[in-house]
Amino acid sequence: MSHTEAQSALFPSYSRYPLSIVKGEGSYLWDDQGNRYLDFMSGLAVANLGHAPEKVKKKVQAQLDELWHVSNLFHIPQQEQAAKLLTEVSCADVVFFCNSGAEANEAAIKLARRYHQKVKGTGAYEVITFNQSFHGRTLATLTATGQDKVKDGFLPLPAGFKTVPLYDLDALDEAISDQTAAIMIEMVQAEGGVYPVEPEFVQALSVLCKEKGILLIVDEVQTGMGRTGKWFAHQHYGIEPDIFTSAKGIASGLPAGAMLAKEYLREAFTPGTHASTFGGNPVVSSAIIATIETMLEENIPDAAAKAGDYLSTALHEALKDEPFVKGIRSLGLIVGIECEGPVGQLVLEGQKNKLLFVTAGTHVIRLLPNLKVTTEEIDQAVSILASIIATHTHNQKEAAK
Repeated sequence: MSHTEAQSALFPSYSRYPLSIVKGEGSYLWDDQGNRYLDFMSGLAVANLGHAPEKVKKKVQAQLDELWHVSNLFHIPQQEQAAKLLTEVSCADVVFFCNSGAEANEAAIKLARRYHQKVKGTGAYEVITFNQSFHGRTLATLTATGQDKVKDGFLPLPAGFKTVPLYDLDALDEAISDQTAAIMIEMVQAEGGVYPVEPEFVQALSVLCKEKGILLIVDEVQTGMGRTGKWFAHQHYGIEPDIFTSAKGIASGLPAGAMLAKEYLREAFTPGTHASTFGGNPVVSSAIIATIETMLEENIPDAAAKAGDYLSTALHEALKDEPFVKGIRSLGLIVGIECEGPVGQLVLEGQKNKLLFVTAGTHVIRLLPNLKVTTEEIDQAVSILASIIATHTHNQKEAAK
């Protein structure tokens, strides 16, 4: 009996595509029928070095022969090395490892509160976020998320969160009080439609936080690890956040997250205040080390910037006369194509044409190729996508007659 015929033992919490993927290599995936797909999803911005990158695979395999897990009750040399590498490519001084982006954002929220309450003595606890943001699926991070759809059925939500419209400085100023511990923002609202935030607003926000003694948290779960053409997206904006988070591409597909912060926040997380049983274990830390070393050796962020420019130019050229396309937004290799109508059917048409991509909301196609994607692979993807969209437009015209 096939997986589609049997009653699954899994909760039906995912709307899954009708594919079973069994193999990945570089920019390609294979299903259980032997079909090969050009992957412009990267496991939702996770397989940043492509599928099964050789150096990461070798380092993880070597670690599997030595030690898998001991817990954070012991010193873990691989974790220390991974943290050091992360601080060397960023403005951070200290790192906390966990297992996912949501956990990294939870850690950031907890750190902000504890810093204000135990180090500064202000008692502040509120976190301000922005409409259309996405910060995770735990109770705290879905409350922080500026989208009501993720909160449906999970009341009552935790106290201590306010959400304001992006770019509305008056609303932001009104929301700030003596209880404000932090402001949390994404440099690109990825799940919200792939909207890179305007630099002027980000810089004004950074100044505002410094003036008022509010911590600035940047959620880099999807935009970090070279995705935007810099190690972290905030590096495009000339700011240094107090706290920022990473996950997805940090370990090339192994479950890992990190919360990174400035030195003055170290004393807020004293022994026993926050923990993760699996966070930064030897196997995952080895994957993080090999991922970063590969990125350094091959200058991956710069490669992503160049590939992003090439992809953006190719898309604008191929879709410039397409009435169904309203606009194209991008930063490095995170791309959103806003359309006149729903794009869910286009995703399925892409699969039929052996191209995998996802949506960002109902009307936006999201492209997330790996950061080593070639110009030939980009050309192939753009050609398929342009053909799919042209056919969709033609069919709509025919249906309207």
